[in-house]
Amino acid sequence: MIFDRTILRQIYKASVVGLNIVIATVVGGFLGYLFDAAMEKWFGIKTAPWGLFIGALFGIVAGFKDLFMLAKKIEQDSSKKNNDSSEKDL
Repeated sequence: MIFDRTILRQIYKASVVGLNIVIATVVGGFLGYLFDAAMEKWFGIKTAPWGLFIGALFGIVAGFKDLFMLAKKIEQDSSKKNNDSSEKDL
């Protein structure tokens, strides 16, 4: 069975998006947690759980930004491929 490499590449990119959103959220939340811990330890200011919430929110935004950028790139690649194939037909 022969697969088109571009289709497999697009499937791979689409499957990574969910993982990117989760990883970005976890990393953002972890950095927010570290911010909360550092503020309490070094300055004596208790900011928990706000750093965690804000960090997780930044992570979610970063994950969705990656999602939209990937979708835009896939759409451009698809339209480019369609334009190339329509020019070959002429």
